[in-house]
Amino acid sequence: MSFSKLLFAVIGLCLVLLPVLGECAQSSADVTVSREVKESVRKEILAKAKDANQNNEYVIGIGDLLSVSIFGEGDMAAPSAIGNAAAAGGTAPGTSAGAANPNLSSVSNPIASVEVRVDGDISLKHIGDVKAVGMTLTQLADYLKKLYSPIFDNPAVTTVLVKNNSSKFSVMGKVVNSGVYPLTVQMSLVEAIARCGGFNEWSNRQITVVRKNVSERDKDLFKDNTIEFDYNDFMKGKGVQKNINVQNDDVIVVH
Repeated sequence: MSFSKLLFAVIGLCLVLLPVLGECAQSSADVTVSREVKESVRKEILAKAKDANQNNEYVIGIGDLLSVSIFGEGDMAAPSAIGNAAAAGGTAPGTSAGAANPNLSSVSNPIASVEVRVDGDISLKHIGDVKAVGMTLTQLADYLKKLYSPIFDNPAVTTVLVKNNSSKFSVMGKVVNSGVYPLTVQMSLVEAIARCGGFNEWSNRQITVVRKNVSERDKDLFKDNTIEFDYNDFMKGKGVQKNINVQNDDVIVVH
C-alpha cells in the first residue's frame, strides 16, 4: 500500500471514531456550575441568615486561607489555587463546618488550603470559582453542599479557617503587649484587653476605641467615630453597655 493510501485510510478511521471519542470525553461531574446557579444559591443561603445571630462566627475576608473538603472525596481546592498552612504561618484558628474554635491554635501537619482572592472568590474542583467573602464558615459549608449535591450524593462538606489574614484589631498604649491581633471570634472590649496581657502598672484604665465605620446600632454609643470606656466604672457595674464587641480594624488606645 502506498503512503498516500495509508494516510487516507488513517484519516477515514479517525473520522469514524471521532464522534465516539468525543462522547467518551464528556463527564457530568466535571461540568462547572453556572454563575447564575451559584448566585441564586448564595442569595438563598444569606437570606436565611438575615434574622439569625451570626455574631459568634468568623466572617470570611479577602486573603484568608480556607480548607474545603468533602467526606470520602478529600480536599476540594483546585490544584492551581492550593496554598499551604505551614508556608503561611502554620496556624489554624478556626475549625470545621463553620464553627470557629479559639482553643485550636496550631496544627501538627500542614493543611492544604485555598486563598480568598481580592475578588472574594475561591477556586474549587468541579464547580470552579465561588464567592466566599462575607460568609461565615457555616454559611459557606451550607452553600457548597448545595452546589456539590448534583455531583456527589449527599456531600458532607467541611470548611476550616486555616489562617486569618483579613480580620484584625490594634491595641496601643499602656498595656502589657501592644500590637495587632487577629480577630477570629467574637470578642468584647474587656476580652481584647485581656488578650494583650491586660493593663500595665502605669495605666489609669481609661480606654478609647476608634472605629472606621460605626453601625446604626452603635451610633448612640459613639461620638463621631470614638467611644470612651472606663474600666473602673465597668467593674462597679456602670457603663456596661460600652463593653462593645471589637470589630475588624478597630484601634484600641489604653490610657
